[in-house]
This record gives sequence, structure tokens and C-alpha cells, in this order.
Amino acid sequence: MMRHPRLWMGLLSCSALSQAQAAWNVNMRPGVTEVSRSVFDLHMTIFWICVAIGVLVFSTMFWSMFAHRRSRRPQPAHFHENTRVEVLWTVIPLLILIAMAVPATRTLLHIYDPSEPDLDIQVTGYQWKWHYKYLGEDVEFFSNLATDRNAIGNQAPKNDHYLLEVDEPLVIPAGVKVRFLVTAADVIHSWWVPELAVKKDAIPGFINETWTRVAEPGLYRGQCTELCGKDHGFMPVVVEVKAPADYAAWLAGKKAAVAKATAQAGKAWTLEELVAQGEQVYRTTCAACHQPTGEGLPPAFPALKGSKIATGPKAGHMNIVINGKPGTAMAAFGKQLSDVDLAAVITYERNAFGNALGDSVTPQDIHAFRQAQETGQGTQPAQPQ
Repeated sequence: MMRHPRLWMGLLSCSALSQAQAAWNVNMRPGVTEVSRSVFDLHMTIFWICVAIGVLVFSTMFWSMFAHRRSRRPQPAHFHENTRVEVLWTVIPLLILIAMAVPATRTLLHIYDPSEPDLDIQVTGYQWKWHYKYLGEDVEFFSNLATDRNAIGNQAPKNDHYLLEVDEPLVIPAGVKVRFLVTAADVIHSWWVPELAVKKDAIPGFINETWTRVAEPGLYRGQCTELCGKDHGFMPVVVEVKAPADYAAWLAGKKAAVAKATAQAGKAWTLEELVAQGEQVYRTTCAACHQPTGEGLPPAFPALKGSKIATGPKAGHMNIVINGKPGTAMAAFGKQLSDVDLAAVITYERNAFGNALGDSVTPQDIHAFRQAQETGQGTQPAQPQ
């Protein structure tokens, strides 16, 4: 049926090439904020200045090679101590630098002006998640990678937002100036959302400022851009911009959830309820290091299956989960998880992976342990794993 196979192959190649060219975008994105568009315009201005300089320099070079080749002019031209030439190659670069410095300075002054914000959010980097705290609103939460671990292990298909999806995005209102106070709790991270033109290092012990104002609602994705450890590539940023009314409704819902969580701390939890919730907390918080099967990645990340911690006294188990283990990769989760989540995940670890102790740790146990620590009566060294 195909009487002209070469023609068909040529058409198919041209079609594939045009599609590849359409998808191949090597330039910056203009973004969705005034700052991001200013950055893009500055980038293009500098780019075309560099193109003009390149064309001028290479044109002069090629013309010189042609016009002054040995066959035409055996004696080279001399420009030593030529005042006119020296003035030109001093004044012209100076004018070019001024032309570049003026818009660059204007853009930088705009970027570094976080004054008079309408909303302050503290962004804290952890290995390997982000913590968002809405200052003055009594709302804070962690944002964790939501990509299926089976997809990461090539055991399930990857979706369009592979490694760029979270369980809880940062939510901000549209049309409002939002200031971000960026820091870190362990190592250096970097909070980056390209379409907002926001990129700021998160450094332990320091607070860096940046800001944004997004005019229209939307969903914008970014990543940590500072090599921060084993799961650096699994630390996405997702910012959801809502209309002011929708944002107010979301904020009210978060405050109601906080009140509900506070009430749940006094609830009488059954073993089954704690295990069910603990499994969710474990898969979000612990599975990256200790693996979904609890077998870990020894020696850096010990197994929980049959470990002396997960099958030993509850006090030692609570101590290492709440306070971490100095000198190892085991982080302290006392400030990262609520009493309910701590109790649930510890109960899950004691009854999963074949451990099956049949006991439980309640939120009241966690609260009592914290109080004992505050009075100096409950601290003890973590037991070996």
C-alpha cells in the first residue's frame, strides 16, 4: 500500500521533529507575577545586548581575518597608542554596562522589597519536607511528597506531576502581598517556585526574606534546589493561589481542623484506630528512610522489623521518635508531629512488620512523656537499634 516508503519516512521524521521543537523550550518562563515578568524582561534585554555584542565582535573578527589576510596585506596594521581606538573601546563598554545596570538595579530593588506585607508565612525546610506556619493565624502544617512510592521504584506508572506533588500545598490568597520568612531546621535547603520568581536559601539559624503577589488563582510547582541529602530530589514545593473568599474558607477549615485535632488528643483511642492512622503517618513521614516494609537501608537507616527499639520498652521507643538520635540520620519528630500522630505511628511500628506486640501508645502517654521531659524526669538515652 505504501508505494513511496521514503516519502512517508521523510514526512514522519519532519512531523516528529516539529513536535520535538514545539516541546523544546530552553528559555525562561515569564511567570505569573509582576516580579517574574520583570525578571524575564531583564533577562531578554541582557540577552539581546549580548547577541548584539556577539554579532559586532565576530563580524569585526571575520572582517579583519578577510581584509587583513597575508595575501592582501603582508604588513600588519598598527593601532598602538591610537587615542581614538582606546577611547572607543573604553566608552562603548561603559555605556553598555550602564544600559545593563539601570534595568538590573530597578528589578533588584523590586525583588528585595518585602516591606508592608499583608500576610507573613514562615517556611522551614526539613529533611525532606517543608513546614509552613501562618504567623498570627495559629495555622501550621507540613507539606510532604505525595508521589506513590511504587512509581518511584518503577513498579507503577508515573503521572504528569511525578515528584512535584504534595499532600498539603501552601495556600495563599490572590492579589495579596505575601512575605515568606525562610529558614531550615537541619541542613541548607532552597525554596524555589520558578513561575513566582521566588528562590531563597533556607539556612539553619538564619531567616531570609522574600515575597510574592499573584494576581490570579492557580497551582504552581517548584522544588528544593540545594543538595540537602538522600531525598533532596523528593522535596517538592506546591503553591496554590486561591481567590480571597476561597482562601478565607480554607483558613477557617484549617483552624477547625486544629481545634478537632486538639479535641482528639483527649479521645480514648483503640489499638485498631491508632494502627490505621499510624500507617498513614508512617508512609508519609518514615517510609522514605525505613522503607514501606520496615526493613530499612542499613546501616544508615536501620530496620524497624524486629528491632530492639520497636519491640522494646515503650519509653525508649517514644524517646527516640520524639527526640531523635544524635549523630545519626534519625531526626527528632517531637516538634514535627502532634501527640496523636506520634502515638499512632509508634503504635503502628510496634504492631507492623511482624512485630505484633499487641500494645499501644496513646496521645495521653505522649503528653505525659513530654511533660516529664520538661521537668527533667523523662529524658533517657535512646536504646540501640
